[in-house]
Amino acid sequence: MTTNKPTFEDNMQRLEQIVQELQNGNVPLEKALSEFQTGVKLSQAMQQTLQNAEDTLTKMMTPDGEEVSFTRDKGYEKQAKNEKQDDEDVPF
Repeated sequence: MTTNKPTFEDNMQRLEQIVQELQNGNVPLEKALSEFQTGVKLSQAMQQTLQNAEDTLTKMMTPDGEEVSFTRDKGYEKQAKNEKQDDEDVPF
């Protein structure tokens, strides 16, 4: 038996429903607590999904097919800082 794991979007929709229900305030206390706990779990699962996506996107493959962390050139931070300073000089 296969279980379909909810997608990030499914979790987001469910979390939005919970938030809306709790904001309306017409929920018995016990149900509100249960829904709040469900919302926290959904939020944690979604945060983990986003972290996994970020970890994946910050890696690259070597010519040998090995996955390595992506690092910027050492001069990048200096260049970015200089560009930011140039932007700050613009009066608008």
